[in-house]
Amino acid sequence: MIRSFYFNKIVYYIAGAAAILYALSYFIPSFYRIAGLMLVLLGVAVLIDMILVYSKNKGITASRELPERFSVGDQNKVQIRLTNHYAFTVKTSIIDELPVQFQDRNWIRKLILQADQPAILDYTLRPETRGEYTFHDINVFVHAPLKLVRRRFVFEQEQVVKVYPSYFQMRRYQLLAMSNRLQDAGVKKIRKLGHSMEFEQIKEYVRGDDYRTINWKASARKQDLMVNNYTDERSQQIYCLINKGRVMKMPFHGMTLLDYAINASLVLSNVALVRQDKAGLITFEKNLDTFVLADKKPTQMNQVLETLYKQKTDFREADFEKLFSVIRNRITNRSLLVLFTNFESMESLQRELPALRKIAKYHLLLVIFFENTELKTVLEGKTRSLEDIYIKTIAEKFVFEKKLMVKELHKNGIPSILTTPEGLTVNTVNKYLELKTRMSI
Repeated sequence: MIRSFYFNKIVYYIAGAAAILYALSYFIPSFYRIAGLMLVLLGVAVLIDMILVYSKNKGITASRELPERFSVGDQNKVQIRLTNHYAFTVKTSIIDELPVQFQDRNWIRKLILQADQPAILDYTLRPETRGEYTFHDINVFVHAPLKLVRRRFVFEQEQVVKVYPSYFQMRRYQLLAMSNRLQDAGVKKIRKLGHSMEFEQIKEYVRGDDYRTINWKASARKQDLMVNNYTDERSQQIYCLINKGRVMKMPFHGMTLLDYAINASLVLSNVALVRQDKAGLITFEKNLDTFVLADKKPTQMNQVLETLYKQKTDFREADFEKLFSVIRNRITNRSLLVLFTNFESMESLQRELPALRKIAKYHLLLVIFFENTELKTVLEGKTRSLEDIYIKTIAEKFVFEKKLMVKELHKNGIPSILTTPEGLTVNTVNKYLELKTRMSI
């Protein structure tokens, strides 16, 4: 049974003081009357407070409003709507029973509600894992006017919300890509070398246009200089390959490397679709997990989003030979394959290099792996002892080894990106646009 009635602390303090006076009245008889008067006044005050706070059966109403889905790693807005049906202003303490994933046991907000007036309590939540989150009841504690009594209202508001990969980030990049302003998000503008053969339109010549693209027939008809305008090659296949093995379990700022890779894949797929390319997806570990065929149909982005929502890391080693077998059999046209993985040592790279070379023989393979940002913190720290010198030396060895991996991949004709988890999305989109501009695909 849920209690709905509470005394505030002041009631216990006054009752305790009266009890002490009763004890002292054995020695000072006048204290007896004072203690009795205190208890009578306290009882009357508590009774008045109780009558006021229980004067209405539904003195407060509350409801929670949630978005259809949450975005992992982003601040998501939640609203609690409250209405005070009392004839007087009340002070409230609100406890929302948050999903267990947030591990917040001290969540409480205080709000003053005017008489017969609605109010909105806004707050934000940042989920760090994907999946289903269950919200439970809303508890509202109403303080009576004399602040001696509190009444508890419990509103059953069990709601389930799904946490998806960062679609906030995806929408932001989508808007910038549609308005050709990706540089506002840190994406570099790359100078074109020559032009593609993908004809777009004939337009009037403006200063700065390449005179070699002048269309003389159109110019003669219009009696003004007209030039052919070319755009990037379209309908090229872009696949995001996500390693779900144990190396992607490493956490950074509350999220795993897999979460960062999923968010970047979502943005890259969306940017590719906006630029009229075909987006596809492969997730793998010991075996192939999911395969989404590259396409640019209207429902493709939703299919990619729903597929990425369910992905979880596995503690087994990924099998790159099986990955090559799947790619060789199921991806027939030359494509850009963006592989999200991680290598912690040169030996781990050397083990997978034969399979990577086979994949790069048939497709343009871009390998993306991660810097260990904790090593940077160690290197920037102060050295106070001989042990610190040893630790710094080992850290420098690991950092240098990561740079050697980039060189090793380049030597084998495989472009790569070594990036921090925070810079993953921007660096990935940058590289995709660079490869498009250089007509490497």
